[in-house]
Amino acid sequence: MRDQYYEQLDHIVDELVLITDRVRTAVADATTALLETDLPTAERVIGGESDIEESIDEVEERALVLLATQQPVAGDLRQLVSTLRMVADLQRMSALAVHVSKIARRRMPVSAVPEPVRPLIRDMANVAHSMIGSAARIVSERDLDAAAALEFEDDEMDRLRQELFRVLLEGTWEHGVDTAIDLALLGRYYERMGDHAVNMARRVVYLVTGELPVA
Repeated sequence: MRDQYYEQLDHIVDELVLITDRVRTAVADATTALLETDLPTAERVIGGESDIEESIDEVEERALVLLATQQPVAGDLRQLVSTLRMVADLQRMSALAVHVSKIARRRMPVSAVPEPVRPLIRDMANVAHSMIGSAARIVSERDLDAAAALEFEDDEMDRLRQELFRVLLEGTWEHGVDTAIDLALLGRYYERMGDHAVNMARRVVYLVTGELPVA
């Protein structure tokens, strides 16, 4: 019976990693839709949110069942509690990818990202994609060094967002208020993706050490 219990715990971790990879793909596809004005890809991300939600609900249900029936303690309890927190982060990242796709779709056939800020948006998207991939590896391998390194990627994301605001607020901006609002939202969306990846990494630190890192 205990062997089956630990198999279920391992399966939950495997599913978390798979969902994280799916979310990373959704973020990459949303960025493609945004920068390449690709309507079919935008629609695929928007339509695929429900599939990711379903997988998240299944993992959450498994974790709750184990909490209710097995009365876990110590590391096992931390794993299940961390799982419930991490699925919430995955849910938000998936929703943020949809938000990016909806901005792209709303602006089509015109690009939502004018040429002067395309490098910045691309860099933010690349950092978000990297951070989510790192989060998947951290969950899979319980790599505390990688969890610490992710904090530095988050610093780079913050720097890029500040640079985006600088461009939007300087007096030479000539692409209109609506475009500036969309870009401010896009910057926020990518930054929040990074924040959720960091949250996942911190949950792994808590899982391994029993202590939650200070934000």
